Parts: sequence; structure tokens; C-alpha cells
Amino acid sequence: MEKIVYVVRHCEAEGQAPDADLTSKGVSQAKQLGRFFADIHIDRIISSPYVRAQQSIGALSEAKRISVETDNRFAERMLSKRSMDDWMSKLEDTFLDFHLKYEGGESSNEATARVRDVVDELSDGLRIVLVTHGNLMALLLKSFDDRVGFVEWKSLTNPDVYWVRISDNGASVERIWGVNVILSE
Repeated sequence: MEKIVYVVRHCEAEGQAPDADLTSKGVSQAKQLGRFFADIHIDRIISSPYVRAQQSIGALSEAKRISVETDNRFAERMLSKRSMDDWMSKLEDTFLDFHLKYEGGESSNEATARVRDVVDELSDGLRIVLVTHGNLMALLLKSFDDRVGFVEWKSLTNPDVYWVRISDNGASVERIWGVNVILSE
């Protein structure tokens, strides 16, 4: 058997706080996401509890008449509870050393394990949309394709969509949104 997972990074948001709303551009992007998935069969939608993720998938949920299931395991990764001016280089270091952990944060291993647990629990034969955040998205994709790393994280867009096909023979990963997808209003 196999399962198809569409991993979605949320649309453009006003900030990083859990309650940050989408920008007006992000609202437009969410509508585009709904249209993008219009002809794709979806069985379930599972999302981060953050407002920007919920808003990003709202149009799709409404169009498909599928309730959004919230799962805290898709919440944004905490790199550290302390503010770090050099957070970008610190994040890159966590892609090089999956055990590296900063004060109050979680390692790449820990973050990957929590999102992979969700995917591994999904039933075979389903097509699922998972809505999360850039860092977790990159770590999840890396768990299926070791070529994904810090550079690929930096190239993610808001929104972004990857298709992951998981079967007994392994997994394949493909970017199906990104900069090449332009939909009209």
C-alpha cells in the first residue's frame, strides 16, 4: 500500500507569534491554495494549531468540506527560548548536527521525530494535506529525502507545497508549488 502526503507551508503571515494572522497577500495565497487543490482528491487535512496555518488551509477545507484536524506536533519548532541575533547560522548548524540543541529549544532529531510520528500513524491508501511551518517542513522532507537541507529550507516560499509518496519501496519527494506556480485571482 501507499499514502500520499501533501506537505504545505503556511501562507505569508504578519509575524511569527502563534496568533499571527495572514497578511492580505497571504489571504490571497490561501485562496490560490484552495484552487490549486480543487481537482486533487483529499481524504484528510491536518494542521498546526497556529492561526497562520489554520487560515492558510481554510479555503481548501471549505471547498472540500473536510474539517481541519489540529495537531500540536505540527506547531513551529522552537530553536531556543532565548532570542539569538545569529539565529540563521544557529539554524544552519542544526541541519549539520541533528543532536544540537539550544537552551529551551528542540534538536532537529526531536522536531523530526514528532512530525514523522504523525505521518507514520496515517493509514495507508489515504491522501492527506499536512499544514506546517518552514523549518518543520524541511525536516520532515529530509526524513524522506536526505538531499533536503538548510539550502532547501532557505528556498521555501510562503506558501509552498511538496508531494510525498510513501510506499513499501520507500518514499519520493517532489515540489509541486513554489515559484513556478502562479494562479490568477
